[in-house]
Amino acid sequence: RFHKSGVYPLSMDVGEVPDTFIYDSPLWNNMESIDIPGGSTGFDYQQTKLPTFWNTPLTQICLGMKVKDEDRFITINLTASSLHSIFSTAQYLPTSLGRNVWKKVVGPQASLQHLCNKEGFNVVCSGAIKTRIGIITDDVLMVSPFTCVGCDSAITFGGDDFQVCGNNGYKDISAMGYILIQ
Repeated sequence: RFHKSGVYPLSMDVGEVPDTFIYDSPLWNNMESIDIPGGSTGFDYQQTKLPTFWNTPLTQICLGMKVKDEDRFITINLTASSLHSIFSTAQYLPTSLGRNVWKKVVGPQASLQHLCNKEGFNVVCSGAIKTRIGIITDDVLMVSPFTCVGCDSAITFGGDDFQVCGNNGYKDISAMGYILIQ
């Protein structure tokens, strides 16, 4: 698939269908393909997981969301042997994009609460939501603005049953997510 900043092989289409790519799904940890032909159908609503997930080294990830038939993308510089190597450990890997960049992938209707702002890969908020890729936030000050306990706002790719893909803050916005690598 093509993105304005280059050619990115698709690894996953993460959809709104509950449980397929939920945070605890074994699909984040195994080397099993899902609907390989779906990987060539464009930015649609067909969920897929391709062998590029486990057999392709990467230096950049391109994340996209389709909200109301409009696609938006952001990129993250990250070097890894594969996406599988990132998710199979479930170890938190922080990013520093900032809340405004994460909101851009959803669009102008995006909403995030103002505290915690924990972002990256394998993100977990103690006793609350978690996501394979994204940002989780809260509106309650615990110990510091970066303390994450009881979060209830997020932009997620591979979230828990709270929101599998999309935005949940003061709004609940479902999306189709695209994970491409370069």
